[in-house]
Amino acid sequence: MRSFFIIIFLSFSIFPGCRRGASEPAAERVVGDTILMGTIGDASNLLPVLASDSASSDISGLVYNGLVRYDKNLQLEGELAESWSVSPDNRTITFHLRRGVRWHDGTPFTSADVLFTYQLLVDPKVPTAYADRYLQVQRAEAPDPHTFRVHYAQPLASALISWGFPIHPRHLLAGRDVLRSPLSRAPVGTGPFRFVEWVPGQKIVLEANPDYFEGAPGLHRVVYRIVPDPSTMFLELRSGGLDFMGLSPIQYAMQTDTPAFRRAFNKYRYPSFSYTYLGFNLRRPLFQDRRVRQALAHAVDKQELIDGVLLGLGQEATGPYKPGTWPHNPDVRRYPYDPERARQLLAEAGWRDTDGDGILDRDGRPFAFTILTNQGNDQRIKAGEIIQRRFREIGVDVRLRVLEWATFLKEFLNPGNFDATIMGWTIPIDPDAFNVWHSSQTRPGELNFIGFRNKEVDRLLEQGRHTLDEQARQRHYHRFQEILAEEQPYLFLFVPDSLPAVAARFRGIDPAPAGIMHNFIHWQVPPQEQKYQR
Repeated sequence: MRSFFIIIFLSFSIFPGCRRGASEPAAERVVGDTILMGTIGDASNLLPVLASDSASSDISGLVYNGLVRYDKNLQLEGELAESWSVSPDNRTITFHLRRGVRWHDGTPFTSADVLFTYQLLVDPKVPTAYADRYLQVQRAEAPDPHTFRVHYAQPLASALISWGFPIHPRHLLAGRDVLRSPLSRAPVGTGPFRFVEWVPGQKIVLEANPDYFEGAPGLHRVVYRIVPDPSTMFLELRSGGLDFMGLSPIQYAMQTDTPAFRRAFNKYRYPSFSYTYLGFNLRRPLFQDRRVRQALAHAVDKQELIDGVLLGLGQEATGPYKPGTWPHNPDVRRYPYDPERARQLLAEAGWRDTDGDGILDRDGRPFAFTILTNQGNDQRIKAGEIIQRRFREIGVDVRLRVLEWATFLKEFLNPGNFDATIMGWTIPIDPDAFNVWHSSQTRPGELNFIGFRNKEVDRLLEQGRHTLDEQARQRHYHRFQEILAEEQPYLFLFVPDSLPAVAARFRGIDPAPAGIMHNFIHWQVPPQEQKYQR
């Protein structure tokens, strides 16, 4: 999962950043073996401009490159760009591109590909969720094959990292209908792994790119196996059918604490760059009164969720930023578990049990709605079950419906056909949250799918993205979080820990602030322990 994507998190993947680690020290590398990665959901589209799910971006992160990326310590470094310079007025960035890079089909990579990717992102005919930051560009140019330059009308704080977006091959897409491109199913990138095969619902296979500009990966093959049921996936892991998966809290805490598992696997734990939330469809009349949303917040005991769902392996979420990071506001309004206060707020909003059936009603209609979540994510399902019970205790009748991922996105979430949803987002390193919260991003397929609209939030997001001073920028985002806490368009639930398990034969894993995947191309298996032949 690439850090420049704003993507739905923990639907499939459990690690932040399928990146490569250019700054690793040079060493003789052992090459060989296959890693079998467990994922609960299939990819949707392998053209990054058209995809916004984590399964697709996991693949894209290994097949494609951007101009820049975050390193293991979450500092910016070059990827396809060797270097860059920023003008004194912070409105022009000039990227100097690597020479000798080739697409997987052998075609040379040039600045024309970067310019084409920019044009693709801002093309109104291309239904992408990522256009906004590129629409801030006043002019883009490729003055020579190894130079790309962008001019902004005003400074953009996230301008540099926005060019971490995967660069697309101009020679395979220019003049063609991108919506019907075969690259959606068989991508061609510049990255460390080449696409081999996609068997829908079963697996996606990649192989090492021997000509990769940072050196060939240590692993010959990567196979993403789609196993929709987490319990089945865990059985596959223990039996050797998988080498890597994200453990559930109960698996991490109770089912893997055996000598046999410790010999066969290494476990890791670190706070994820993600949060889980209950989001309300604000287009539905039921949720348009802020008092109703605040009441529902008081009806949920977040610590109960952390203890019961995460077994303590996580922390409370109060907003869209990771606790302890500079954008996070620790002083926003909290909603302690208080069923009586919840009932009072609902009564103020006109909801009372007039017929004695235990369910609140107003104007002859019961307070009833459906929470949707996706199949294969036990944390969300268990959280939904607890929330369903707590809401019932204050007289709110909730149905929990669990849907297959592709159906969930296509038929319900993207078209806005839902009451409420339990979902998760990544927490980006840069706090620019325009795409998720600005009122201009509420059309079908865009990321503000709950329909949140607030003029002050719009202004703060616009100011925040154009403010370069970190302290001034922090003030904008702290106020933004205060408004979210007051309005409660999301009931922010928890920040789970990432709990990956990796077969012990894989060496070179380096836990860091970016997670464990930052140096994936340097993972390797000693020859005597290699399990799979080419």
